[in-house]
Amino acid sequence: MATAETTLQSVTSAAPSAEREAFNQWFDERFETKMAEREAAHTPALAIIATKGTLDMAYPPFILASTAAALGWNVSIFFTFYGLELLRKDLRLEVSPLGNPAMPMKMPFGPDWFKALNWNIPNAVQSVVPGFERFATTMMHKTLKAKGVASIEQLREICVEAEVRLVACQMTVDLFGYSKEDFIPDIADWVGAATYLPESAKADISLFI
Repeated sequence: MATAETTLQSVTSAAPSAEREAFNQWFDERFETKMAEREAAHTPALAIIATKGTLDMAYPPFILASTAAALGWNVSIFFTFYGLELLRKDLRLEVSPLGNPAMPMKMPFGPDWFKALNWNIPNAVQSVVPGFERFATTMMHKTLKAKGVASIEQLREICVEAEVRLVACQMTVDLFGYSKEDFIPDIADWVGAATYLPESAKADISLFI
């Protein structure tokens, strides 16, 4: 009799254990399926803070933004301080190799061996030669054109067409005495850091350029 009772108890206790195991397996599979569906339905977001107003540093934010938008991401760029220059109607961007040792000084014309030369011009020379920055800017434009790289105006227009949110820093506008008429009409908003940072915090990727 004791043996029968023991067997019955074992069968009875084993049943809930099997049910729990089956439930846990079902839950794990269901959870993985739902998470995969959620991930597939999620649209990545990219937030860029652009702070530089030179020709060379204008490319990274617009290239990254236009590429992300082409991938279907939600993209916004917050232009603050000198980065606000990238939104002006009349772009007058220059490049300065002074204090920028990573910038190669190469000529965009001549035979291949000549174009391959890297002209290591000392900062002391660059700083005293009249018009050196204008010369460097001209050479950069020629190099970009020779390589078939889109201009900043073109990249900016691509971003506008791709519905990238271009956000201007209102504090910088007030600080430098700008007028809204100085800028392109495609700016989505004029806000301060306190307004933009919460948006940036929700992005999957945030970049400071």
